[in-house]
Parts: sequence; C-alpha cells; structure tokens
Amino acid sequence: MPFIRTNLPIDTSPENQRCIVQGIHDALVESIGMPQDELFNMVSHYAPGQFACSPNFNGVERSDRVVVIEITMRRGRSDAMKRNLYASISRNLEVTAGVKPSDIFIFMHENDYSDWSVGHGVFAMALVQQVGSPK
Repeated sequence: MPFIRTNLPIDTSPENQRCIVQGIHDALVESIGMPQDELFNMVSHYAPGQFACSPNFNGVERSDRVVVIEITMRRGRSDAMKRNLYASISRNLEVTAGVKPSDIFIFMHENDYSDWSVGHGVFAMALVQQVGSPK
C-alpha cells in the first residue's frame, strides 16, 4: 500500500488537484500493479516563497509551480518498474492536469511490512501473514 504526499502550489484548482491525485493513482495501478482500492494521498499546498528549489538543477528547467510527489511504499519494486512509474505519473499529469513534466519532482521511500499499521492499530505484518478469514 503506497502512501503518497503531494505538494501543490496553493492556487491549484480543486479540479486540477483531483486530476493530479487520480493521475498519480492510475500510474501506480498501471505501473506497479497496485490494487485499485489502495488510494492514500495526502495533499498539501504551498504559497509563493514556501518552497525553494533550483530552477535548473541537473539541466531541468523548472517554473515556480513544481509538483512534489513523495511516495512511501513497501520495498521490492525493480528499477525498471520505478522508471515506468515515474514516466507514467509525468505523462498522466501532463495530459489530465496540464502540469509540465519539468515541474514534476518525485522521490520514493521504501520500507517493509513491519513499518506499517493500516487500521485498528494492527501490525501490518500480521495482516500479511494471515491465511483465510477469522471465524
């Protein structure tokens, strides 16, 4: 279950925000096989002056409307899957929300099942190890 934090310029319209969240989600489903019902995306906004970044780091020309996407998910995806995911996010956001690909900044944290509890305070590793349904 990936957990996403998406940081957007404060004046991003509600419609574009929905398109961005959906575009990220669709890329996760398509690229890494995430189940459709695993949508967890915390959206935050930043005002002018609250996010500083190099406008041309690594030869990428950025505007002042950078979309920062932080993905936390279980370890185990290949570099090829991640490359495909990043490209898919970029493509989706450009097509559905008009975000310039040069303004999309993505980074990932990986961890293990033991680093999650997804409800009821239950250790996620216990959920992974369950077989069948409790009676």
